[in-house]
Amino acid sequence: MEPQRAVTVGPYRVGGGGPLLWICGPCVIESHDLTLRIAETLKSYADRLGLQLVFKASFDKANRSSGKSFRGPGLQEGLKTLAAVKDATGLPVTTDIHECAQAATAAEVCDILQVPAFLARQTDLLEACGRTGRVVNVKKGQFMAPWDMKNVVAKLSEFGTGNVLLTERGTTFGYGMLVNDMRSVPWMQETGAPVIFDGTHSVQKPGALGDRTGGDRAMVPVVTRAAVAAGCDGVFLETHPRPDEAKSDGPNMIPLDVLPRVIAECVRIRAALNRPDDATAT
Repeated sequence: MEPQRAVTVGPYRVGGGGPLLWICGPCVIESHDLTLRIAETLKSYADRLGLQLVFKASFDKANRSSGKSFRGPGLQEGLKTLAAVKDATGLPVTTDIHECAQAATAAEVCDILQVPAFLARQTDLLEACGRTGRVVNVKKGQFMAPWDMKNVVAKLSEFGTGNVLLTERGTTFGYGMLVNDMRSVPWMQETGAPVIFDGTHSVQKPGALGDRTGGDRAMVPVVTRAAVAAGCDGVFLETHPRPDEAKSDGPNMIPLDVLPRVIAECVRIRAALNRPDDATAT
């Protein structure tokens, strides 16, 4: 087992039993103004609840079920919006990239580069991300065992970065279903990297709506609380003011006004884990 390394993200430190990192935002940048409004609301939550919060939104959803589905504004316009979020709120930002050529450009704005689960084993993409010097968050492939993520960490180390986060987001279970094995959290922590739990994509039902992915947002708080109890170092939750009207991943996103309650529940669980041992108290 590797000793766990704390990773610095902007003003935050992740791992080693410290405060949870929260990665929150809409699935995709639907418009500049909406994205800024969501970010400003999340900033208010972070200030009120004392959170280490990173804003997330995708400039391109390159793996939509249908080629006709909304993908986002693209790299250049998307990064302009993320830069505006950073300027307006002071929050660190992250986005997912799909191609090697996007890494250096995204790194000019983003504090974390996210590698999607489908691409977790793509060596060239990992190298491109690693060589930017930014924190790299790699989502565990739905098709991978937790312990196989040690190879991802090793690749990134070879490319010069130890600033790695790993994200658990469910495992394929037959057709159209994902399940979570909470043992994935400590197993992936054995790599030395802090582990984030993705409550949003863990409840997806891939292809369940024919040309779209379905899901069950009611289960997001359930699996997220379980992951925090299992000792994860951070939580990834997508959110939207009106999820049923969202252009991507609506069935899995938490309504923006419900998010503080979910966060507060998880913070209480985390606090309970960090209490001094009182097993001998009478």
